[in-house]
Amino acid sequence: MEKRAMYKRDIIILVLVLLAGMIMGGLFFGRTADIPPQTKAASETIWTCSMHPQIRQSKPGQCPICAMDLIPLSSEPSAGENMDPNEIFMSEAAIKLGNIQTTVVKRGKPEKKIFMLGKVQADERNIAQLTARFAGRIEELYINYTGQTVAKGQKLASIYSPDLITAQKELLEAVKFKSTNSAFYNASRSKLRLWNLSNTQINSIENSNEPIIRFDLFAPIAGTVSKRHVSSGDYIKEGTALFELIDLSRVWVLFDVYESDLPWIRLGDKVTFSLQSNPGKTYTGPIRFIDPFIDSRTRVTQIRVEIPNPKQKLKPEMFASGVLESVMDMTAEGLLVPKSAILWTGKRSVVYVKVTDRKSPSFLYREIVLGPEAGNFYIVTEGLMEGEEIAVNGVFKIDASAQLAGKTSMMNPVDGQQAPGHQHRDLPTLITHEMFKVYGNCEMCKDRIEKTALNLNGVTGAEWSIETKMLHVTFDPEKTDLTTIHKAIAAVGHDTDIEKAPDTVYNALPGCCLYRK
Repeated sequence: MEKRAMYKRDIIILVLVLLAGMIMGGLFFGRTADIPPQTKAASETIWTCSMHPQIRQSKPGQCPICAMDLIPLSSEPSAGENMDPNEIFMSEAAIKLGNIQTTVVKRGKPEKKIFMLGKVQADERNIAQLTARFAGRIEELYINYTGQTVAKGQKLASIYSPDLITAQKELLEAVKFKSTNSAFYNASRSKLRLWNLSNTQINSIENSNEPIIRFDLFAPIAGTVSKRHVSSGDYIKEGTALFELIDLSRVWVLFDVYESDLPWIRLGDKVTFSLQSNPGKTYTGPIRFIDPFIDSRTRVTQIRVEIPNPKQKLKPEMFASGVLESVMDMTAEGLLVPKSAILWTGKRSVVYVKVTDRKSPSFLYREIVLGPEAGNFYIVTEGLMEGEEIAVNGVFKIDASAQLAGKTSMMNPVDGQQAPGHQHRDLPTLITHEMFKVYGNCEMCKDRIEKTALNLNGVTGAEWSIETKMLHVTFDPEKTDLTTIHKAIAAVGHDTDIEKAPDTVYNALPGCCLYRK
C-alpha cells in the first residue's frame, strides 16, 4: 500500500513538472516568435556610379574608375501605388546628395547676349589707288613716308613724261585748226583728259601756248598714305602703282559671328564694343552689313559695324571685343528651358519631368524638340507644356538611375538595352561622354570654348564650368576624337590638359580672358 502511494505521488509530481515546462516553454517561444527577423541586407543602401553601373559599394564615395561621386540606387514605392512603369523614384537622401533641383517651365521673350571678337578695318569705299596713266620718270616726290596725312588736292609728285609732252604739242597744233577741224581739236583734248589732266590744266596749256614739262599728281581724297610704291627718280610705265590713300575718318569694325548665333542678328542691331588700347572706353554702332557667306572651315561669318573716327583713335587691325544683346522677333512668347536641364545624345534632346502627386520624388523621361539657343536657355518647340516642372540640376544622375533600373533613359531609349561605361548606344549612333580641364576666366571664354567644340563634326554636346574649369563633351567617336577636340580648343587660345594654346593666339584674346598668371 505504502509503495503504491509513493508511486502515485511520483506520477503526479512528474505530470505537474511536465505541465509547468510546457507552460513556460509556450510563454518563452511564443514571445520570440513575434519578433520580426533582422533583414540587414534590406536596410542597406547600395551606392553606384552614374557612368559605371558595375561599381557597387555599401557606403558613399568616389568611383574608382572616373572619380565621380557615387549615387544611391533609387527606391521605388509600394506596388499598390499607381505609377508609370518608366517613373524614376528617388529617395530624399538621393535628391540631396545628387543636388537635384527643379524649375517650372515658363514662357518669356527669348533674349541672348552674344559675345564677339573682331578687328577694326578701313572703309573699303574710302580707299584710293593711284596708278600711272602714262610712262615717265618721277622727278620729285612730295610724300616721303608711309602714314603721312594728306589733304584732298595736295600735290603728291611731279612726273616728266615725253609722251605727255608730245600729246600737249598735238593739242597746240590742233588749236590752230580749231575752227576748221574741230574733231581733231576735240580728240586732242580728250586724249589729255584720259591721261587724268583736268580741264583747268588743259586750258592753261592752250593759253600759255607752251607744253607743261613736269606734270603734277594730286591727291583725289583726304586721308593717310598706307602704301608708297615709288621713290624719286624711278621710271614708271603706264599702270604702275604709285600710292594707296585711305580716309580713316570713318572705319569698319568686322566681328566674327558663329552660325548658331545668326538667328539673333538683324541689320540695325546695336553692338557695344571696347578696345584693348583704350580700356574703360566703350563704342556703340549699328550693324550695317551681314556677310552672306560662311567660312567652311571655321563655320563663322562676319558682321560689319560702321562708326565715325574723327580723331583716328581706331586704327586698322586693332582687336575689338563686342557684345550684342538681342531679343528674338517672335509673335508670341517662347517656351524657355534652361540649358542645364537638357541632355543630348545623337539627334535626341531629353529632359526629366517631375511627376506630381507623389509621396516620393519621381521623374519621367521626355524627348523634346529644341528651337534656337537663347543665352542660358533654349526655346522648346515640341514636347513640353507651360507649368510642367523639370529637373535643371543633377539630370545626369537621374538618367543614371533610370539606366541602372533598366528603364527608358537618354542612354537607353529602348527599355533594357544598357551600354556599359562611357559609351551609350543610341541606334544607330554610338555616343561617347568625356570630361577634361580647359582654362579660361569668364562668360566670353565659356562661349568661345563651347562653340568651338560644338562646331566640330560629330560633337553633340559641350558644357564648360567657369568654377571647376571642366568641360563635359559628348561626341560620336566615328566622326571625331578627343585629340581633335583638344587641338580645336587650344587653337582658339585656351590651354587644355594635353594641348597648349599658341602664344600669338592667347595674347590676342581680350584682357578678361587672359588666364595665365
